Amino acid sequence: MVRSTSVVALLALTCTLQLTAQAPPSRPGAPPQVSARLARIRAALDKYRDPIMAVHDGYFSTVACVEYPEAGGAGRMRYPPGGMGVHFLNVGLIGPQIDSLRPQVLIYEKDRDSLRLVAAEWFVPVAAQPNRPEIFGVPFEGPMEGHHPVQPVGLHHWDLHVWLWKPNPGGVFTATNANVHCPSGGYSFKEQAPRVAVGP
Repeated sequence: MVRSTSVVALLALTCTLQLTAQAPPSRPGAPPQVSARLARIRAALDKYRDPIMAVHDGYFSTVACVEYPEAGGAGRMRYPPGGMGVHFLNVGLIGPQIDSLRPQVLIYEKDRDSLRLVAAEWFVPVAAQPNRPEIFGVPFEGPMEGHHPVQPVGLHHWDLHVWLWKPNPGGVFTATNANVHCPSGGYSFKEQAPRVAVGP
């Protein structure tokens, strides 16, 4: 009996060590001062890993998969090369108010026949809020023109991308992600970084 108990204990210890060794590394680039808050946000939004749940809650696909193969130059947003993926927009959430648990945009990465949730985006039109917003202690990027061709150029806005589900080598708040790519074919757009907005 003692021998079998020892064997069980040894097996349990071995399994624990294997699981610990296989645990995924922590996300690179997540600022330590907000990581606990971001973890709570991610947990609250995890239900949207299923894009059908997102549709049920008013998020609708913009269809296009967006990628920026070149860094933004003079007069444009300073995006590093990378992708953003497919945006699901909730028009009902657009306005001057910012709710940490209700991002205006969910971003999905195409994976063959499925969509994988990779980021959330807080989006505020300049017309609704002329002053630079912030969330999580991080100022929004912008003001910038709309992301043509998916948005009208005249849709001047502020936004902040937060890569909650996919590591971003550029940092959790960097707009583009070098690890996100759009498949070749229809509804994939390789864009230039949007221009910095001048005027309303």
